[in-house]
Amino acid sequence: MARLALHPFRPRLLDDLRAYDRARLMRDLGAGVTVGVVALPLAMAFAIASGLQPTAGLWTAIVAGFLIAVLGGTSVQIGGPAGAFIVIVYGIVERHGVGGLLVSTFCAGLLLFAMGWLRLGTLVRFVPVSVVIGFTNGIAVLIALSQLRDALGLQVTKMPADFFGILHTVGGALTTVNPYAVALAGLCVVGLLVWPRLWAVDSAFRQRLAGLQGVSALQATSRLPAPVVALVTLSLLAWALEWPVETIGTRFGGIPQGLPALVWPDVSWQTVRQLVIPTLTLAALGAIESLLCARVADQLHGGRKHDPNQELMAQGIANAVVPFIGGMPATGTIARTVTNIRSGATSGVAGAVHALALAAIVLLAAPLARHVPLAVLAGILLFVAWNMGEWREFARLRQFSMHYRLMLLSTFAVTVIFDLTVAVELGLVLAVVLFVRRQSSLFRVTLDRVEPARIEAHLYGSLFFGAVTKLDALNDAVDRAEPGVAVRLDAGDLQLLDTTGLDALESLLEAIERRGGTLAIDGLHEQPRSLMERAGFLPRLAGWTAWERGSSAAPADGGLQ
Repeated sequence: MARLALHPFRPRLLDDLRAYDRARLMRDLGAGVTVGVVALPLAMAFAIASGLQPTAGLWTAIVAGFLIAVLGGTSVQIGGPAGAFIVIVYGIVERHGVGGLLVSTFCAGLLLFAMGWLRLGTLVRFVPVSVVIGFTNGIAVLIALSQLRDALGLQVTKMPADFFGILHTVGGALTTVNPYAVALAGLCVVGLLVWPRLWAVDSAFRQRLAGLQGVSALQATSRLPAPVVALVTLSLLAWALEWPVETIGTRFGGIPQGLPALVWPDVSWQTVRQLVIPTLTLAALGAIESLLCARVADQLHGGRKHDPNQELMAQGIANAVVPFIGGMPATGTIARTVTNIRSGATSGVAGAVHALALAAIVLLAAPLARHVPLAVLAGILLFVAWNMGEWREFARLRQFSMHYRLMLLSTFAVTVIFDLTVAVELGLVLAVVLFVRRQSSLFRVTLDRVEPARIEAHLYGSLFFGAVTKLDALNDAVDRAEPGVAVRLDAGDLQLLDTTGLDALESLLEAIERRGGTLAIDGLHEQPRSLMERAGFLPRLAGWTAWERGSSAAPADGGLQ
């Protein structure tokens, strides 16, 4: 009995450190510190938007980011809380509480590790791109909607998780709009759009400005991460002008300065049973996001391709650990990974430094976070949602097939209106159904010769459960034929046969035999022939004796005796 081939646990960092030198270390240190600073506002924003304390996002970015960097299957990927998880995490917290989220995250981690260990990482690539775009755009819309409360400064105690509930709640609270919060969120979004372009000035124009005072300083400071600049400057603005806006301190009481307390998730069989679907969704979404991010990293970094199975095992370990510090789900993050690459990262050391830098910031500067306005974090997430969505795909829909349009739009609509879990399930079901339909349309039967005592036909494509009805014309020809009819099928272009297709051929043979006729099939490829042989179908065909004594090829006369 063949043993199950399991994937060996070998982190990519072991290979990266073989030819490691001081120059690479300095590049990784610089990149890691830069990404750590960038991760600070994003981690807090993702946690708050998910209905959690900001510390949940911060310590998830620290612990999960370190584990994914050290144990993962990529060299430059940064792991941590991601915007894609906001909707599903908020829904779990609303229905099952924070304890339910911790249990679901832990179980999802075990599933992710098992997927990598069993070499299922490559299967994630089979998810159609239309489904991925559909639910990604849907998540972006829901993230933007969920931030309206803080961006507008609405007096709302708790935001619902569903689409219509959000619209109803926001619409009913529009009379409580806080203009100061709107100003902060608007300035944040505008700043995030403008800031990266400040240093992207034409070189000739820069030379013209070289002699002007302050230009060099402007170009130097404009290279700072935009989210950090927005967080610091707008927080100072709101504090200095004493604007009446809600802050991290007024809602959460600030961020504790110290290590997180250990939490033991309340795991019971009853709890796990209630969280099966959310857990599967977290695992599937985490796998898809992390491996999509890894593919982006491969394209930008130009180094060795990622190991999807090792990456899933690292993601699994990280997600199984963070619940014990009260954390949230983690996965590969595209924005921070791209920042890491563009900052010069060469190995997983940069990811580990990012986690340590973020930990240092949290431990040393935690009291300052209480002054951060929630409207600023909402502005950052609105910008994230805009960049997250692939909005151009809607304009390009007319260029693609109806199948592609149906999968993308249905997945998008169900994600926004109903539920992300249902959307992923619907998208995959639609993908399978439409794939079956398309493949069945490729199979055809041509009746080359139809005579009372002789029928010849040609089979093209794949004869499987979705295409068996295409044999109806051949069955009708057999029913109209004379007793003793000889039927010959040319299977030279039959590429695939499944058990349902074989059952259809057996029914055809029985109909022929009832009329005292014979059936011969020639030109069989390896897969159809192997299935027919194992099922005992070949010995019932005309010419089997001659075939059996000779080679595996069909007799030259087509098997007709």
